[in-house]
Amino acid sequence: MSRIQYRTEKDFKFILRIFNSNIDGKQKIPYALRKIKGIGRRFAKVVTIKAGLDPNRRAGELTEEEIEKIVDVVNKPLDYDLPKWILNRKKDVKDGTYTQQVANGWDTKIREDLERMKKMKLHKGLRHYFGLRVRGQHTCSTGRRGKTIGVSRTKAK
Repeated sequence: MSRIQYRTEKDFKFILRIFNSNIDGKQKIPYALRKIKGIGRRFAKVVTIKAGLDPNRRAGELTEEEIEKIVDVVNKPLDYDLPKWILNRKKDVKDGTYTQQVANGWDTKIREDLERMKKMKLHKGLRHYFGLRVRGQHTCSTGRRGKTIGVSRTKAK
């Protein structure tokens, strides 16, 4: 006998659309939420619990109200007593707020940060500008895709 159960319900959705992301309805809710850019393992689990949903349910079984509840928790996590340390945007440079950035907002904030670093001519911004390794990795013998970095040998006679 097969262990796979097939859903014949009419209200089961195989693909959900949340935060401009396609979510697989066959996965459990926390695992499905991880497909959204800016939501990780821990945050997805906490959002599911704070929304009052069972983490073992499938994402395709969610009703419109439950999806709206998940969206509300993700948009305003501090209103649902989530700790500040779990958010992915801590003490924003411009306004000093703690927020959770997802999907297109996450891409925009990262791009703004890189542009700010380049404009200020920070070391990290210049490394991004020149397409070099940013986080202190060695570049003498690795990362030679595109450009050659490191020691160039002269021809021996």
